[in-house]
Amino acid sequence: MATSDVQICSNALLLLGAQTINDFDEEADRALIVSNLWPNARDAVLRSHPWNCAKERVLLAPDASPPAFGFSYQFALPGDCLRVLALGEEGESFRFRVARRRILMDESECRLEYIFRNEDVTTWDSLLVTAMEAYMAMVAAYPITKSATTRDAMKDLYAFQLRQARTVDALEEPTEDVGDTPFLAVRR
Repeated sequence: MATSDVQICSNALLLLGAQTINDFDEEADRALIVSNLWPNARDAVLRSHPWNCAKERVLLAPDASPPAFGFSYQFALPGDCLRVLALGEEGESFRFRVARRRILMDESECRLEYIFRNEDVTTWDSLLVTAMEAYMAMVAAYPITKSATTRDAMKDLYAFQLRQARTVDALEEPTEDVGDTPFLAVRR
């Protein structure tokens, strides 16, 4: 399994038939390409699914100034927040909006579950790592190989790897109880 972002990018280069790298600072075009693509690619893949290895929970305090209208409180999102997953305790629901990296709501405290920018790839699931390698190969394919065919092949590989990684990641979550609803009561 990859132990660093450089190794993930190097493996992506291998998928493209290119020479590997040992460092982002190498004097090679391929190192410059993958080092430029890496941060946005990592964030895009982490944001795309509620990965278990990238979930965080925090309790936020409201900002000193309330929003101009519509809600009573606003809360600044953590700097490493890539995606809001849930607010409050399980089963609670709130009226809220996310705008300009702030959560607007009428509650005076905000219990936030979110996807954070997990830069420590050693904590990632191995299937997420292989999906990330395929994604990096996909986004680097045309700049490295100048081949749309190779890019399309890497796109297909990424789609396959992503499906597999998402499925296994989701299976590690407990199933949600549907509970008693009018629909279920009628079916009985």
